[in-house]
Amino acid sequence: MSDHLTIAVSGLNAIDNPGPGVPVLRSLRESVFKNARLVGFCYGALEPGAYMKDLVDVCYQMPYPSEGADVLMNRLSYIHSIDPIDVIIPNFDSELQPYLKLQSRLQSELGIRMVLPTAEQFEMRQKSALPQFGEKSSITVPQSKVYHSLNEVESDMKHFEYPLVVKGRYYDALICYNGEQMLSAFNKISLNWGFPIIIQQFVSGTEFNLIGVGDGHGNLLSSVSMRKMFITDKGKAWAGITVEDEALSDVAKRFVMTSQWRGAFELELMKSNEGVYHLLEVNPRIPAWVYLSTAAGQNIPELIVKMALKHAVTPLSSYQIGKLFIRYSWDMIVDYSEFGSFSVKGEKTNVK
Repeated sequence: MSDHLTIAVSGLNAIDNPGPGVPVLRSLRESVFKNARLVGFCYGALEPGAYMKDLVDVCYQMPYPSEGADVLMNRLSYIHSIDPIDVIIPNFDSELQPYLKLQSRLQSELGIRMVLPTAEQFEMRQKSALPQFGEKSSITVPQSKVYHSLNEVESDMKHFEYPLVVKGRYYDALICYNGEQMLSAFNKISLNWGFPIIIQQFVSGTEFNLIGVGDGHGNLLSSVSMRKMFITDKGKAWAGITVEDEALSDVAKRFVMTSQWRGAFELELMKSNEGVYHLLEVNPRIPAWVYLSTAAGQNIPELIVKMALKHAVTPLSSYQIGKLFIRYSWDMIVDYSEFGSFSVKGEKTNVK
């Protein structure tokens, strides 16, 4: 099934907010596609996944998403001409818009397949649009308001109730306990990510994440829930345990049914002290903790590749409860010559 298949995966970085690429590759190496040729797409020569020879056969440096769809198309056309690719799994939110623009061209001109939400689905789950989606789907979403300038937020400050959460459109979320902290967070996030900025009601409780896959017709093909056990200062899970809760699964079903979502997604939720699940964010791709799902019995990257190749798929209905992941750091030693060559050439072949 996989001997002549080539799958490209992005997100091979490993900062304090790591990309999903390495766990996606681990999952593929433990799937029916374990013998596929696995290609890494990197944005820098220091992404550690590029040097993991047991996971990646070859790596290519890619243009940043901000450079636009045409630049990305040119790079993909060149890579495909020397190393034909069958499936791409993009793993960053910021990549999805250029890939969405190119999806039909990549398939018709190069035969490259992807499993992505539509542009409309991508927009409807934006943080700024989430309250409206919550009303439409009967999913509880914390009250929030979108701001496009500092003047707007300053005029509303007297109405704020603390604590509250200041969020960037794509990344970053900071809890603020007073006006000074709120203004500092607003300026910091807008400087890093631009506008709009979302100010959201703070919900106290226990954090949960859910990874799922929709078939594009309102059906949930996969769903694994995790309770966060250790959280970084950026709010990212550094340890978590699989749990089972029908109320969580119901949120995922309503999300997929309302949005008609196609492909992978992650729901970030807070279970309030009153026992109500509040939907905080929807991430339109595979999350970095996906290997926990694989270890618990649902290999979501394998499912995505099957969908891309039009293979028959059946819903994955069960997984092991009580599986725990604990993230850790590991110093990998490589020769400087490998780094130097990759930096200069933008291509790196791994010899096992």
